[in-house]
Amino acid sequence: MRLGIGAAVLAAAALATVSCGGSVTDPSQNQTQTFTGSITPAKLGGNGQGANHMFNVSNGGEYTIKVTAMDPNFNSTFGVTLAQGSACNVLVNQSLVALVGVQALTGPIYQTGQYCVQIYDYYNLMTSVENYTLTVNHP
Repeated sequence: MRLGIGAAVLAAAALATVSCGGSVTDPSQNQTQTFTGSITPAKLGGNGQGANHMFNVSNGGEYTIKVTAMDPNFNSTFGVTLAQGSACNVLVNQSLVALVGVQALTGPIYQTGQYCVQIYDYYNLMTSVENYTLTVNHP
C-alpha cells in the first residue's frame, strides 16, 4: 500500500511540474534583456508611466529586474511592476520603492508565457521627462 501512495505522490508532482511549464532553468543560464523608454510626469502633462516592455519565458526559474539608469539623474523612489498575460493584466510582483542601480524585483517564475515590466512615477516625484534603461534577467 505504501508503494502505491508513493507512486501517486510522484505522479502528482510530475504532473504539477509539466503543468507549470516543464523544466526549470538554472539562474546562471538565464538570458538578460535590456529595455529603454521614457516617463513624462503627470505634472508635465504625461501619465507618469513608462511603456509595457514585453518578454517571453519558456521555462520556470528565477528572475531579477533592475533599472540601471535614468537621465536626467533621478535619486528618489519609483514603482516597478511585473505582470503576465498578453494584456499585462495579471500582477505578479510590484515594488513601490525602487531605486536606480538597485535590484527592484526578484523571485521565482513558475509559469511560462508572456510577461511585461513597467516602471512609473508612483509618488509623483519626477520633475522632468526621465529616459530610463532597465534590465530583465529571466529563464
